[in-house]
Amino acid sequence: MTSTATPPPSPAGAPPASPVGREDDPSTWLRRLRGFGYVPPAGPSARADVRTRLVPPYARPSKQLWMTFGLAHEVWGTWQRIVSWAGPVLVALVAGVLRFVHLGSPKAVIFDETYYAKDAWATIKQGYEASWPKDIDKSILANPSGVALPTDPGYVVHPPVGKWVIGLGEWMFGFTPFGWRFMTAVLGTLSVLMLCRIGRRLFRSTFLGCLAGALLAVDGLHLVMSRTALLDLVLMFFVLAAFGALLIDRDRARARLADALPVDEEGRTRPDAKIAETLRLGWRPYRILAGVCLGLAAGTKWNGFVILAFFGILTVLWDAAARRTAGAGAPYVSMLRRDALPAFVSTVPVAIVTYLASWSGWILSPDNGKGGYLRDWAAKYDRDSSLGFLPEWLRSLWHYETEVYKFHVGLTSGHTYESNPWSWLVLGRPVSYFYESPEPGTDGCPATAAGKCAREVLALGTPLLWWAGCFALLYVLWRWFFRRDWRAGAIVCALAAGLLPWFNYQERTIFYFYAVVFVPYLCLAVAMMIGALLGPAGSSERRRALGAIGAGVLVLLIAWNFIYFWPIYTGQTIPMDSWRGRMWLDTWV
Repeated sequence: MTSTATPPPSPAGAPPASPVGREDDPSTWLRRLRGFGYVPPAGPSARADVRTRLVPPYARPSKQLWMTFGLAHEVWGTWQRIVSWAGPVLVALVAGVLRFVHLGSPKAVIFDETYYAKDAWATIKQGYEASWPKDIDKSILANPSGVALPTDPGYVVHPPVGKWVIGLGEWMFGFTPFGWRFMTAVLGTLSVLMLCRIGRRLFRSTFLGCLAGALLAVDGLHLVMSRTALLDLVLMFFVLAAFGALLIDRDRARARLADALPVDEEGRTRPDAKIAETLRLGWRPYRILAGVCLGLAAGTKWNGFVILAFFGILTVLWDAAARRTAGAGAPYVSMLRRDALPAFVSTVPVAIVTYLASWSGWILSPDNGKGGYLRDWAAKYDRDSSLGFLPEWLRSLWHYETEVYKFHVGLTSGHTYESNPWSWLVLGRPVSYFYESPEPGTDGCPATAAGKCAREVLALGTPLLWWAGCFALLYVLWRWFFRRDWRAGAIVCALAAGLLPWFNYQERTIFYFYAVVFVPYLCLAVAMMIGALLGPAGSSERRRALGAIGAGVLVLLIAWNFIYFWPIYTGQTIPMDSWRGRMWLDTWV
């Protein structure tokens, strides 16, 4: 219903107020958006202390909590620092146990380990991949020390970083299933620790940070990928490390900006347009670290470069937001003048140099036909090129990469476990890495069993976590769009970087396990949603109690769901009926 009230007169010097209720009146749209939870930008009175807005403090425990444990509230700072590391380390230790227990089982070359375990062994031994006989897997499992390294170079379609990482475990523990899975288990465990700390910094809450890490620890897809020698877990690790580095850089840049702003007689930091628009934020090593990590990500799989583009846009938007908060009248212009070029230089060239350095084994190999695949291409076929001023290794590498690109975009051959990215979030088609049907009395199948048993390693996210994650994704989208919550925007950006590019290749043969790259951000979204269930600061005890019950039930159900599916994550032998009971959807078989 349109109001008929006469609008108040405009202040002196201001334009006349628009009639309330007109379709072109911005206030009409603001009122409509408020119905969905939109909060308009805060006025000057809400910006009393700019420092608090630039560098929000971490949540403090309540006085009642300290009184319960008989501790003085004044020591909260010391205990907070201890808990901020003790909590994440404890969660990571639990995750490590889950990932390392019986890591060498199944004692088999499962799924694409048939490529990456052998490529890693050749890379760590001679610096580039070899061409292996097709029937060599059984010989490797039976007598790895007796298998000779082939001399012919192998044609591979992924950069070498992931294979260097996997090969490091083989170098330490041998050419065995435990050896080639060791480093992915290490990175999987460390990623849980990183996510705890990232979540703590993002939400300013140790509890929510540890909750996000704990959710990652009990995700089935992350567990399976941590126990398998594939490249995608390595890619996920470096992308997550880059996200964390950019988050630290954001906090440090904003703190530097806050330190430069004036302070009034009451000790409150005030905005200043000139400082906000002209201040140079100086040396930013964590942004360079992010560039290195994204270069290593691209050196594992090429979609690391796509994620670099997403993260690059994210970090300069953070800079613009910081300058606006500090009082800049034209924050985006200031960002373009002061921050955009340094951001580009400290990430993109650094990532490219890191990527090229990752090919050092191939580059340093002989160019006489006895080195890496196509290492001698320029010497043979490109002597009279107009690009002859470039090194031969660079021209050969460029040719190799163009051939690999043609392979990737043309990969349309069908596969039993291929899936469309539209189905990933709802777990439409997981991937079976390993399956056996032991007879009664063999391989852990009870002799009294009525029929064959089942033994499977299924790359499947914990269903209740992922399905809750679908609602959490809607929640963070709402928080980002209607509440302008930068934390929700960061989660959405990182998740989109791992998911959206695949929609451009729907005709290509792609698999659900690629989704492990964005699993950490799905866990952050669920943790943020649970934080909302618990209630904001100042909520009544009844509201807190109801929120805690709802959040606790959800977390316990996710943990139970992970335990229930544990046998098919780790390749344990179970009765066939028990296996069928875990096939909740027909598309999982």
